[in-house]
Amino acid sequence: MKDGFRQSMAWLHTWVGLLLGWILYFIFITGSLGYWDTEIDRWMQPELPVASNGVSDAQTIEAGLQRLAEIAPQASRWFITLAGDRNNPYPSIFWQDAQGSDSEQLDPGTAAPPQARATGGGQLLYQMHWRLHYLPRTVSDWIVGIASMLMLLALITGVVVHKKIFKDFFTFRPGKGQRSWLDAHNVVSVISLPFQVMITYSGLVFMMFVYMPLTVAAFYGTDAQSRMLFQQEAFLLPQLPEPAGQTAELTSLGAVLDQVAVLWPDEPLGYVDIRHPRDSNARIIVASGNAAGPVRSRTTLLFDGASGELLENRPASDSVGRFSRELLLGLHEGLYAGTVLRWLYFLSGLLGAAMIASGLVLWTVKRRQRAERTGERHAGLRLVESLNIASIIGLPLAVAAYFWANRLLPVAWEARAEWEAHVMFGVWAGLFLHAALRPASRAWVEQLTAAALAFALLPLVNTLTTERHLLNSLFAADWVFVGFELSVLATGLAFAAGAIYLQRRSVGPRHQGTARAGSMGTARTGQSGQRVELLESRP
Repeated sequence: MKDGFRQSMAWLHTWVGLLLGWILYFIFITGSLGYWDTEIDRWMQPELPVASNGVSDAQTIEAGLQRLAEIAPQASRWFITLAGDRNNPYPSIFWQDAQGSDSEQLDPGTAAPPQARATGGGQLLYQMHWRLHYLPRTVSDWIVGIASMLMLLALITGVVVHKKIFKDFFTFRPGKGQRSWLDAHNVVSVISLPFQVMITYSGLVFMMFVYMPLTVAAFYGTDAQSRMLFQQEAFLLPQLPEPAGQTAELTSLGAVLDQVAVLWPDEPLGYVDIRHPRDSNARIIVASGNAAGPVRSRTTLLFDGASGELLENRPASDSVGRFSRELLLGLHEGLYAGTVLRWLYFLSGLLGAAMIASGLVLWTVKRRQRAERTGERHAGLRLVESLNIASIIGLPLAVAAYFWANRLLPVAWEARAEWEAHVMFGVWAGLFLHAALRPASRAWVEQLTAAALAFALLPLVNTLTTERHLLNSLFAADWVFVGFELSVLATGLAFAAGAIYLQRRSVGPRHQGTARAGSMGTARTGQSGQRVELLESRP
């Protein structure tokens, strides 16, 4: 009975991992890159100077107000994001009016936007992991939500199936085909299991109100006013009055900052949000920065925009439930993380991607061995092999094409930001076609080789198209550019090592399960043999 339960869990684990594995791999790769979104943003705009914190918050706010008054005098909302930590290396402004909203980066010294090429940057890669780029928001929300729920199910069933999970962590037998892939899958799964559970569950918490809308509707109603009341109570939003329709000068922001300095002597500022800036009912919201800690919500101060009087000092959270939710969201985003912890986030995300990839390859290795033993042709197996190649290697290669497009598309072209993404997905589509037309063993080697060249040559392309080459960045102590280029070089070397390894073996992963088929067939005895048979049983 116990083995029957574990057999059913193995079946569920296998098919959940296969059916949504490619989507989950995309989510994990783009989400992992999102932990370096700011650094990628800066590399993809080489015209920007090295980030510096030499300008005070007061100067930045004054420059922001000057610029907003110039370009959006009738806006209902002015928003100034302050520089000061890794998340915001440059200040920026945002405005909202009846026609919509817009934003731009800000040079505090000139109160004008710095001249830099348009780009999707790292922010676009980050947003891909939950918006899926081309899909409507409602569709992508539900696809990602279903994938996340099944990912959580796969993690739970994986723990149930691998009852000797910690013993498996110390077991890796290279060169044994199917057994080696299973060992690799176990090792990367156990190493990153706490992270995978946290990131998957917190991702569901992020979208909980999308997936359970009737809970909100039952208690608050469905009209716009009810939804606003819910948002104010759930997210601790300040209650703001409607504009009075009477013109009034905005109070001195310097006096407001003096009050903030008394209340928050050691806390960095994150942003200043001004509602109805030229109305007698204007309000000024000042919030703390993201780097203060893992709790996503921020402490905020609410001031009367006309008089400068402090109206409210609102904490980041006021209940255990709200604190728990904001903590999970903050842990998911990792905005608080320093350099070392951010690398741990990134590497854990890559281990999650490796866990998914090794599971997908394991599926094909097992069935390729079975197909070659029986001589049957398996169209489904060939399809999965092609999807594996174009996803596991093709997606990183498409990301490299995204970086190449940033350097090669005309700088002054207005549509260049959109076409960076079009190039990425166009190259990726071509790689799916390549994987379908080429023998699997050759497709693995060819795409690994292409990925190695694409990443390794990226610093050369940067040298030929900009003045921000590696030596220049070293002399300027621009560690963001140095770190990016060394990282892509290391990535290129890793792909090259994989291509050389597979080329020397003269086979791709599709054949590695056949090397010891006979010995694996005779080894299924005793306690360990029963375990292997259970884990490798036909779904």
